[in-house]
Amino acid sequence: MLINRMDPEDFLLFKRKALQWASNFDVCCCLDSNGYDDRFGHYEFMLAAGAARSVEAQAGNAFDTLKHFYSKDKPWMFGLFGYDLKNETERLRSENIDGLEFPDLFFFVPEYLIIACGTKIEVVIGETHILKEIDRQETFQTPDVAIQFQQRISKQAYLEIVSKLKNHISRGDIYEINFCQEFFANQAYLDPAGVYQQLKAISPTPFSGFLKMNDKYILCASPERFICKHGERLISQPIKGTAPRGSNADADQLIRERLKTDMKEQTENVMIVDLVRNDLTKSAKKGTVKVEELFGIYAFPQVYQMISTVTCERDAEVDLIDVIKNAFPMGSMTGAPKVSALKLSEEYERSKRGAYSGALGYFTPSGNFDFNVVIRSILYNETKHYVSFQVGSAITHTAVAENEYEECLLKASAIMAVLNNKKTAVNSGLESIG
Repeated sequence: MLINRMDPEDFLLFKRKALQWASNFDVCCCLDSNGYDDRFGHYEFMLAAGAARSVEAQAGNAFDTLKHFYSKDKPWMFGLFGYDLKNETERLRSENIDGLEFPDLFFFVPEYLIIACGTKIEVVIGETHILKEIDRQETFQTPDVAIQFQQRISKQAYLEIVSKLKNHISRGDIYEINFCQEFFANQAYLDPAGVYQQLKAISPTPFSGFLKMNDKYILCASPERFICKHGERLISQPIKGTAPRGSNADADQLIRERLKTDMKEQTENVMIVDLVRNDLTKSAKKGTVKVEELFGIYAFPQVYQMISTVTCERDAEVDLIDVIKNAFPMGSMTGAPKVSALKLSEEYERSKRGAYSGALGYFTPSGNFDFNVVIRSILYNETKHYVSFQVGSAITHTAVAENEYEECLLKASAIMAVLNNKKTAVNSGLESIG
């Protein structure tokens, strides 16, 4: 069933009600581009609710398990590739603290699927009466929350670790590494759907998503695409380069121009572009990998980001799931060389990344797919009442540790604003644990 175009306000209300309805199921997924103009995206809004069947796996044979699951009838499929699947693609391990206990891989075939292109709404799976059920939903005001977060790594420890990582770079062990830190709280009680709506309101991004896996939730405001496939074309859009928005139009424009020509940010970006090109080569027809855009500057509510676009034509002999596996995890969240950076991340970080740095998205029956990078995200284990988010920045030989620390807080600002009931929260709500 196809519903005629809604006006923007009605469409926003529909999306809020639809998520409220879907969150009553044990499993659901919502993907929302928030009106961004994306030349590679096909859908403004996708809502998958209920699990007709699902698959969950830990690193070991997770990718093959998913291949078997999808190959049965090639259904619509939504879910998560967790970062620690790196232990399957390479000889690696994950032994750091894990307060969330998320699966490494989770996918489900929905009982109900609603898709919007523009603001035209279509029920793809399920009876059309669900639209009436959605319309009857009441939208509730989410109670304000004020969570006191702890830092897994103190500022002083962070500065010392950055110094050690720069020594690794000087020795030639790596060229660049994305070093991440966790902010967390115990005894946290959230309304996940409501908090996600608040996060979207503060930070609407083109790859936002909500995933409920029984008692585990991802509330994601990601600006970054990991990889998508349309026809036989593969597209990856790594982000490296961040600057805060200005307080007025003139300051904002100056910051944009500085980021555009910043040699440090360009150096970080081009290293990851080369890494992504190499990853795509494993799945590409010979000679088709190319950089369509280098150092593009894109505006988001809190930050400007430097984004590049790498594309190729898929080698038809490479399985769809192997396309993901060959590029996983996203190079912007690892560093270069990739395996060396992954090893050092495990050594110096204090928390298991889990869903963070992984990918959230969908597969279609025709074999297309689109996945984001799970960053700028709140992760919540409802049973344990444990809430967590992580942020990172790229460390290169020119990195200034204090600046990298401030970049992490900037990236955390939208989440801190939501979870501390503040308009801005870059330096609030934090408590160091050493």
